[in-house]
Amino acid sequence: MDVGDPAANETRGLVCAHHHLYSALARGMPSPPRTPTSFREILELVWWRLDRALDLEMLEWSVKLAALEAIESGTTAIVDHHESPNAIEGSLDVIANACAEVGVRVSCSYGVTNRHGQEGAQRGLEENARFLASGGRGMVGVHAAFTCDPDTLVAASELAEKNEVGVHIHVAEGIDDIGAADRLRDLSRDNWLLVHGVHLRDDHGLSGYVVHNPRSNMNNSVGYAAPQRLGLPIALGTDGIGAAMLEEFRIAYARLREHDIMATPEVPWSWLETGYRLMPEAANDRVTWFDGPVDPWRLAFHTNLRPESVEVDGEFVLKEGAATRVDATEIRTKAGEQARRLFVKLENMD
Repeated sequence: MDVGDPAANETRGLVCAHHHLYSALARGMPSPPRTPTSFREILELVWWRLDRALDLEMLEWSVKLAALEAIESGTTAIVDHHESPNAIEGSLDVIANACAEVGVRVSCSYGVTNRHGQEGAQRGLEENARFLASGGRGMVGVHAAFTCDPDTLVAASELAEKNEVGVHIHVAEGIDDIGAADRLRDLSRDNWLLVHGVHLRDDHGLSGYVVHNPRSNMNNSVGYAAPQRLGLPIALGTDGIGAAMLEEFRIAYARLREHDIMATPEVPWSWLETGYRLMPEAANDRVTWFDGPVDPWRLAFHTNLRPESVEVDGEFVLKEGAATRVDATEIRTKAGEQARRLFVKLENMD
C-alpha cells in the first residue's frame, strides 16, 4: 500500500504505531526532583511520576488534545500504550471514547507492570481483559520485560492469545532491559509490537513488528536502533511525542542517513506504510495537503506541510485546516486546566 499519490497533494491517513496519549499534558511539566543521569532515572524521575499523578479527568483531556493534534497532522489512526496506576479501571474506555469524539481511530492497551506490586499487575491485566471482552479494539499492553515478573509476562501472553490479539511492549529500549529477548523469545508472536529494540542483538530470535521511535530514542539518549538489522517488519511511532508522522518520517530518514550515507527516503517511507498492516482502515482515509506533490524525496526536506482536509471513514474530521467534530479552542483550554492540576500534583509528589 502506498501512503500517497506522488502526482497529487493527497495521502492516505497516516498511522502512529506507538503513542502515549496520556503524555500530551506533560509539556511544560515541573522539573524532576533531581536531574536524571541515566535512562532508568528518566523513567523513575519523569515518566513514572507522571503516570502516577494521572486521574481519569486529566486523561480524557490529554487524549482529546493529542487526538486533535493528530488529525491536524494528517494522522488518522493511533496504536496507544497507556499507564495510570492510580486510575486503571475504565482508563481504556476513556481513551477510546475521547478519540472517537475527535474522529481518530485508536487501538488501546494498558501497560501491565509489577512496579506497583502483584496487585497492580493484576489490575492492569484485568483492564486489558475487560476492555477487549467489551468489544474494544486493542492489544494487551506490557510496560517492559524488566519491570515484570515471569508469571506476569506469561499471563499477558496468554490473555493476548485468548483474545486473538498481540502484545504491545517496550523491548530493550535501554540497557536495563537488555535481557528482554531471552525473557520474551518463547512468548512472542508475529502480531506482537516490539517497541524500540535499540539494544536487541541482531540474532534476537523474537517475532513481531519492530516499532521505531527515532526522536524519542535521541531525546532519551539510548542510542540508535538501526531497525533494519533486526530482520522484522518495521513501523514508525512517536513514543508519545505527538503524532506528526511526516515529521517522524523526516527524523527517521535523517537518523538513517547519518547511519548510512547511501540510504534513501523510500526506506523510512516504507516504515510509514507498515502502519496499514496494524490499522488497515486508515488506508481508506484521505488527507489533502496544502502543498504537493507528496513523494518521499520531496517530503524528506519539506518541513512546513499541513493538512487542508482529513476524511475518516468518509467523514471530514478536518476541513480548511480546522477540526469539524470538536471545538479545538475548548479542548486546548480544558487541557490547559488539567495540565495545571497535573503540575500541582507533581510538585507535591514524594
